[in-house]
Amino acid sequence: MTVLSDAKIRTIKPKDKPFKQSDFDGLFLLINPNGSKLWRFKYRLHGKEKLLALGKYPDVPLALARKRRDEARMQVANGDDPSVQRKERKQKDEAEQKDTFSNLADELLEKKRKEGRSEATLIKTEWFHRLLKADIGHMPIAQITAQDILVPLRKVEKKGNHETAKRLRSAAGAVFRYAIALGKVENDPTYGLKDALIHHKVTHRAAITDPKEVGGLLRAIDDFHGQRTTRLALQLLAITAVRPGELRLAKWHEFDLEAATWAIPAERTKMRREHSVPLPRQALGILLELKDLTGWGSLLFHSVRSSQRAMSDNTLNAALRRMGFTKEEMTAHGFRAVFSTLANESGLWHPDAIERALAHVEKNEIRRAYARGQHWDERVKMSQWWADELDKLRKD
Repeated sequence: MTVLSDAKIRTIKPKDKPFKQSDFDGLFLLINPNGSKLWRFKYRLHGKEKLLALGKYPDVPLALARKRRDEARMQVANGDDPSVQRKERKQKDEAEQKDTFSNLADELLEKKRKEGRSEATLIKTEWFHRLLKADIGHMPIAQITAQDILVPLRKVEKKGNHETAKRLRSAAGAVFRYAIALGKVENDPTYGLKDALIHHKVTHRAAITDPKEVGGLLRAIDDFHGQRTTRLALQLLAITAVRPGELRLAKWHEFDLEAATWAIPAERTKMRREHSVPLPRQALGILLELKDLTGWGSLLFHSVRSSQRAMSDNTLNAALRRMGFTKEEMTAHGFRAVFSTLANESGLWHPDAIERALAHVEKNEIRRAYARGQHWDERVKMSQWWADELDKLRKD
């Protein structure tokens, strides 16, 4: 049996027409008139003769060509078609190169946008994605390991941002769960990283809850010498106890001043449920004053640079710092704790009414369905009591 050798292959000269030089077990070299030498493997499967390309000589030397031929022969022996398997493997590789973490993260973000997620949520998600993409964005998602994801998480941790690292892990996990749903991957590698991150003690947002100190806080706000709209925003925040973001992005069409209600749309609430806020007469007075300042636009509190953009999310906290309150003493979000603490301590109101005023969602489905339409009348009375209580504290 004549077999090929590297020395013999080097001496083969091209002819006017393509011709073959056989090795053994179906392997042969196809020599073309242009001088190219191509490896081919001839095999039979299900009664049909087929050819499989194994590469070009000398890029693929004789030993490697034989190895590839043997692997293909094994597939044929198992009843598999090596040509089909190569095609499927190529398609899989191309799909993996397309299904990078970056591409799937972008798809998930677009999905959230179509679902009507709040602008604040979209901005935060996009920021998390940017942090992750710097290290794993280019990688096929099916090839990413827990150790790969740990790289961007550790970078954030080293800066002392432990809570951000935890949220970054969660954001990565959301992308992997999306990929699982699409059949791109089978597992979420972020699950095993839960105990790898530093767990820091949770500190609640600072709030002044002592009645006398609350009075001093309110007087400081009344005497604030910065932007007039900032003072009005803080006064309204104290009365309504809504989340700062809900107030900062408020639009005039959400308010019915005659009915004394504010309907915060679902896409801007934390729980993605529309939240109605009863407005006491003090809040209505603030809104009328504010209407003279910004009523010509859509936003109650627009940026000083553009009426089309909302007030910065740092404006209210920055104003509190200018008044002398440190971040350990009081935050814009802390007005919710002020209301919750003093309303509960008064003993005048049902705890469920207070929770509904804070837009907290009952976890029990049946109880939530019942509570949704309850306590409105009590909340209307409580909102007026709270505004009056703040006036009293302001004078004490």
